[in-house]
Amino acid sequence: MSVPSSPPVSGGRTPTVIRLLVLATFVVILNETIMLNAIPRLMEDLEVTERAAQWVSTAFMLTMAAVIPTTGWFLQRVSTRTAYAVAMSVFLFGTALSAVAPSFAVLLVGRIIQAGGTAVMMPLLMTTLMTVVPEHDRGRVMGNVTLAISVAPAMGPVISGVVLQVGSWRWLFVLVLPIAGAVTWFGLRRLENIGEPQPSAIDVLSVALAAVGFGSLVFGLSRFEAGNVAGPALTAALGAALIAAFVLRQIQLQRSGTPLLDMRVLLAGVYTKSLVLMSVAFMAMLGSMILLPLYLQNLRGLSPLATGLLVMPGGLAMGLLGPSIGRLFDRFGGRWLVIPGSVGIALALGGFALISMDMPYWQLLVLHVVLMVSLAATFTPVFTLGLGALPQHLYSHGSSMLGTLQQVAAAFGTALVVTVMSTRSTALIDDGVDAVTAHLDGTKLAFLVSAAMALVVIVLAILLPSRADAPQETEDSVDAETLDPKADTAVELVKS
Repeated sequence: MSVPSSPPVSGGRTPTVIRLLVLATFVVILNETIMLNAIPRLMEDLEVTERAAQWVSTAFMLTMAAVIPTTGWFLQRVSTRTAYAVAMSVFLFGTALSAVAPSFAVLLVGRIIQAGGTAVMMPLLMTTLMTVVPEHDRGRVMGNVTLAISVAPAMGPVISGVVLQVGSWRWLFVLVLPIAGAVTWFGLRRLENIGEPQPSAIDVLSVALAAVGFGSLVFGLSRFEAGNVAGPALTAALGAALIAAFVLRQIQLQRSGTPLLDMRVLLAGVYTKSLVLMSVAFMAMLGSMILLPLYLQNLRGLSPLATGLLVMPGGLAMGLLGPSIGRLFDRFGGRWLVIPGSVGIALALGGFALISMDMPYWQLLVLHVVLMVSLAATFTPVFTLGLGALPQHLYSHGSSMLGTLQQVAAAFGTALVVTVMSTRSTALIDDGVDAVTAHLDGTKLAFLVSAAMALVVIVLAILLPSRADAPQETEDSVDAETLDPKADTAVELVKS
């Protein structure tokens, strides 16, 4: 679907195709976090252990990490409407299967199918946005996309908390079905193709290396906990080795065929810096999203619904401020937003490192709102700067790599803070400290680690430019760069 001859639309209004894709992306991303509050119900209804029940979320994340690397190739090979129809049809089937699942195994299969459809939507949205929206208007439109990226995950636990107060966990899927169905029907009626497909063969070895490599890495990271390090570390190391083999295979294919994920996106310095910044910021954000509910529910005794309501204002503020932040980016550039945003992230996480058993809830609410607003001020410009630094024929690959590393960063950030928290609290309990004090101290240390990661975000923010102009390209230059077997991409990557 990426062809240089497709002209961008004029600025002023968000294109209909983007509005439709944002709506669909919101619906599918909502399901990534909607099951977090349903774990106790699943344990009771389907007679599974807590560790097994956690797989409804872990399997979703694993599938996303395994499938997203293939979306760069997929989006170039099929039309916009086909990609949308496939993604939403797969998601609908997975949702329906989950709603009627007679056993936990079937529910798990349904969640995996759901994630397969979700994995296509985010790169499809980003690639289409970069193709149809002119550079001077991308900040505003990317700000609207923030609604799907941030509000949906924030609303998931809140919606599930309300539903679970009055009904079965199956209603979490039953209620989504008609909404997703209506979005799919309306989208197929109004959605127009952007560009033309570029038929190409798929490298089966690349698919296998990506699926097993990224899947193993995320699985290993998600299994880290105090007293259980060797096994997960070995799994993660195996995943990292397979990913290295995947990268080498892509570099080889860039010289003789069609890569599944084009590594030449890393030759754009602004994109690479944005990629690293986004990954570290996601580590810090996901770490806090895990720690805060654990603190509120396990130490302060709040219900899942009350916890969801407390963190909801931050998620809403992040999403609703997205368009305004986008307009500021279009007017002033990225540095005026990313640097203060990165400082705000570090300060908010540093504030969470000072939590106590009697810290007022309003202070927690303020800290969370500051964190979410700071993340919005960072994410929207960095998304736009990073992808805007790429030539058009690499948009889909840049979106896929960004989505893949987000999943890996989420798993790594979660594993890091949970391991730090549990290791510290276990050590204190062994020294005779009471359980509540030990867990509180472990949580504070984990927040401090997240704040330290945020300092890296500040450094990277300072290195980013205010604007990033994509290299000008013609159809001939694209073909020459893509097909020239003499282009030594491996050497260029090392030099960069």
